[in-house]
Amino acid sequence: MQLSIILAVTAVAVVGNCYPGGGGSVSNHGFQKPSPRDRRSPCPMLNALANHGWLPRSGFNVSIDQVVNGIDLALNLSPQSSRPVAELAQTTSTTGNPTTFHLDDLNKHGIIEHDGSLSRNDIIFGDNHSFNKRIFDSYFSAFAGLKVISISAAANARRARHIAARAVNPVFNYTAREDQFSQFETALYLSVFGTGTEGNAPTRWVEVMFREERIPYKEGYRRPTDVVTNDDIVELANKINAAAPVPY
Repeated sequence: MQLSIILAVTAVAVVGNCYPGGGGSVSNHGFQKPSPRDRRSPCPMLNALANHGWLPRSGFNVSIDQVVNGIDLALNLSPQSSRPVAELAQTTSTTGNPTTFHLDDLNKHGIIEHDGSLSRNDIIFGDNHSFNKRIFDSYFSAFAGLKVISISAAANARRARHIAARAVNPVFNYTAREDQFSQFETALYLSVFGTGTEGNAPTRWVEVMFREERIPYKEGYRRPTDVVTNDDIVELANKINAAAPVPY
């Protein structure tokens, strides 16, 4: 699978009051918790987009174009990178429309969702889509006392989570494909919240995104001025893998 297809599985975040360099207002994109009727995915970043209205807040009938445009406006990720991911997500569709999917269609195991999530349980335990406080607390404890998350800290925490998940899952499924997804998920939050390909994402911003599925406007987050490219994410993913490779 091409790395560009894996990229942006975990899309998140947007500007505060305006898009730096992009124009436009975010006044219509305040945070709203989903209702019991709304659908959400196993991906906290996609859920954050829906909770701010960059994707349909209901989580129903999300189109490929809505994903591409929402990620562009929210993340400043190149549409040439995000469209293949949206098309991959669409393969899980239960809508009956070949160009749309519901966010909870992404619960399907082995397409985008995978074992060893940083904030979800593995599918063998029944619920692979809901935020799992115990798992996330264990993962995020690696960053206690840190104001920013470095590449090495993120890489070591990812590896520790993998080891913990493998230890309790007798059918743990983790191939090179899943490892690429995992690398890119970490690389994406480091690149969007941090400083380009150097990491150093503010710890609180990352926690807000995972724990609350909220874009950390109040904490000072702003949309990157520069486009986040495949090359940026690949470089960060390679650094993460080099710092603490995960066995598979």
